[in-house]
Amino acid sequence: MDKVTMALVGCGSMARAHREGLGRLWEAGLRGFEVTATCDVEEEKASRMAAQLEAIQGSRPRVYKNVEELLGKERGLVAVDICVVHRDHHSVAVPCFEAKKHVTIEKPLGITLRAGKLMLEAAEKAGSVFQVAENYRRSPEHRAINWAIRQGRIGKPRMVYWIDAGERLGHWGWREEKFVAGGGWALDGGVHFADLMRYHVGEVGRMYAEVRAFCPFRRPEREKTAAPTIPVDLEDTTVAILEFENGALGQWTSTSAAPGQGFSRRVIYGEEGSVDFSDGLKTRSGEARTIKELVVEHQSAIGEEEMEQFFPKGVTDTVSTELWEFLEAVRGKGKVETDGWEGFKSQAVSEALYESEALGRAVTLAEVEKLEAEEYQREINEALGL
Repeated sequence: MDKVTMALVGCGSMARAHREGLGRLWEAGLRGFEVTATCDVEEEKASRMAAQLEAIQGSRPRVYKNVEELLGKERGLVAVDICVVHRDHHSVAVPCFEAKKHVTIEKPLGITLRAGKLMLEAAEKAGSVFQVAENYRRSPEHRAINWAIRQGRIGKPRMVYWIDAGERLGHWGWREEKFVAGGGWALDGGVHFADLMRYHVGEVGRMYAEVRAFCPFRRPEREKTAAPTIPVDLEDTTVAILEFENGALGQWTSTSAAPGQGFSRRVIYGEEGSVDFSDGLKTRSGEARTIKELVVEHQSAIGEEEMEQFFPKGVTDTVSTELWEFLEAVRGKGKVETDGWEGFKSQAVSEALYESEALGRAVTLAEVEKLEAEEYQREINEALGL
């Protein structure tokens, strides 16, 4: 297969990052793709995206308003890149799998885990490549951090502290609506963080969390002085204790309801030292490396083959490299690193926050993944007929 023909479904803000990622691949000479169709319920967005893609690849994609028409008319289509709102992930992806297409989809996997399982079952039945877009782990920094931990530089992981505190009063559109987004930042951004914790430390076994909505109102996003008046029905604060299967402990706090002093810190401690995502590696023996130094060390240590696998043709943009990995997998050259099940497990960590709060107790990841703990997700599933 010389070129993978693709459709881009959903042409909003995240799709722009995908377009830019494809542009970087094209500039690097990685041109084994052609976007032949764009699709959005707002046809103007799809048309604008088509024009921008034409400027990259030289051919203009055809424009559609719904995925059913796209799948019916694009007979030669091989793959679909889905960037729609969380609520619509499963209703777009499942028909694509039923049409025997390969799919890459933006995180989180679905609006709920039950919706995610529908996609996983459809992908398995179709025998399709299924990638969930988890780009954070693909950065040179996180590849280096993971390499250092796997080398044993900090010893066996003991603790992880992931703390983000600040204030956000502006309204964030559909991401503030439970029945469209599925959850607040703990789900939307939280799946990225859950993926990194799983990548660097290991699988989470159990979690206890407290979830709050201290600020149930927002103000228009561009208005800096108006009093918050727009109601929202999602959390702004989560505080959780995690127990990993390997015995490590984690403290995960995320809040956008903290006025005044804000701070962010992500540190993994092991038996012999620590890795701070900002400051780098420090050990009790006196070894110290900045993150930049770790990146240089990592890239000097790995071979050309692994370097090309992580950063094809020297491309380090994380959206670009995840898309290239997907395209290569569609061509039968390797597998995707964050497949549907990986996306499911990372989302389960985020959902465990909500389920622990809803049930008023610690929950195991096993019961969350088996859909035995879905008190928080129940009303979303019922509203969508899942």
